[in-house]
Amino acid sequence: MCSNFLHTSIRYGLLPLITLLFSCQKKFEATDYSAYFSGEIQNPTSNYILFFKDNDLLDTIYLDENNRFEKKFDSLSPGMYIYRINPEFQYVYFDKNDSLHLRLNSRDFDHSIIFSGRGSEKNNYLMNLTVKNLVDESTRYENYDYGVDRFIRFIDSTHAARTTNYLRSKAIIGWGPEFDVYAKTKLDLHFYSQKEIYPIAHYVRTKEDIREQLPANYYDFRNKVDFNNENLIRYSSFTKYLAIMLSSISDESDIDFDSETKFDKNITKLNVVDTLIRNEKVKNTILDNIALIYLLEDQNLNNNDKFFDAYFKLSTDTTQHQEIIKIQTAVQNLKYENRLPKVDLVDLDEKPVDFKKLIHKKTLMFVWTKNGLAHAEASHKRALDLLEKLPNIQVISVCIDGEHQEWKELVSPYKHPNLIELRCTDFNDMKDKWIITKIQRSIILNKDGSIQEAFVNIFDRNMEQLLK
Repeated sequence: MCSNFLHTSIRYGLLPLITLLFSCQKKFEATDYSAYFSGEIQNPTSNYILFFKDNDLLDTIYLDENNRFEKKFDSLSPGMYIYRINPEFQYVYFDKNDSLHLRLNSRDFDHSIIFSGRGSEKNNYLMNLTVKNLVDESTRYENYDYGVDRFIRFIDSTHAARTTNYLRSKAIIGWGPEFDVYAKTKLDLHFYSQKEIYPIAHYVRTKEDIREQLPANYYDFRNKVDFNNENLIRYSSFTKYLAIMLSSISDESDIDFDSETKFDKNITKLNVVDTLIRNEKVKNTILDNIALIYLLEDQNLNNNDKFFDAYFKLSTDTTQHQEIIKIQTAVQNLKYENRLPKVDLVDLDEKPVDFKKLIHKKTLMFVWTKNGLAHAEASHKRALDLLEKLPNIQVISVCIDGEHQEWKELVSPYKHPNLIELRCTDFNDMKDKWIITKIQRSIILNKDGSIQEAFVNIFDRNMEQLLK
């Protein structure tokens, strides 16, 4: 049967030959942990793939002239890995001696990923689940308008249906307990996150505070989460849920978005983690995440010293402390009335630009990437709208990647005398100096070039007021 399948597959090009040979014929010794990773990338954003285990870069895999790649690992321990095609990344799980072939289109990254070869079934299941979760993301806000009973029924029934599919897939594919941790985590925490978000999201959308209407057992799902599993500390489904849960707990007694309360809420998060998580490695990682997020969100910078006194008392990860201190120093450099550090930028003629010399009126600066064109288009439209309403300001748009000619073509539709288009030629330097860690980041400068607001979002509903 395997030989017939091999003949058919070669004839129709369904799978790479090397994958089939290893799937059908190769016998592996107990001590043999070799594995294959190959694939084809349509519309790649670079000529290489970065292959990680947790945060450690294991290999840089280059594409050939046909945008294909092939890598044999002489020894690859079973577990979850990450492959990154900047700026996107996704997970891939390798069991012993798996031989995985990947196909994806960088223009539709998550939705286009398909695996074939040994080990493909479990990875395809995980990606199908990822896509279902993404589809939910596009419609979930409407669900937050529901009353308590309707919302709970909807979430629980959808969760139950997806659990049925999970159990069926697990029985058919027969994956092991190590992979099951990741599959079940992605499944469950997606729905737990929505339950965490619901009370505050419902209040924001409807101005109705429904916390008193929640059943006494509403948050019992938290008891089902293993907060001490070291295998999950770099898994986005877990870290995302934990961030949402901590925000939910810090908001339980006070639904308030006033920036003056953010310091207290972040202190609450630190204390909850200290109480909730026993595993030191997991605890330190989550404390580090809270500290990084605190540094990078809109904040009262004068509270930094108090916050980090609390953080250093709870965290025992002295190595990470140095990284936090480095970022904290960079943030301090972006305080009110300071000047932005110099970074390498070019204009449409590919000539170097002295950013400071461009500032002669109130200025909004925003960043974007060619790999997030929906955000780029929305940001430019928002910028043009602001310029029409506020003719005495200027907007500087900075693209953080891409080739020069491609960038010029992308910005050609957006014309305004007070809209200045620039391109960054060294994003790593810019990222470190201007703390650009999320694409929504914007900065407001006074007409003398001093910083008015270092951490804002171009879509902030108060943006017009900030720019006046």
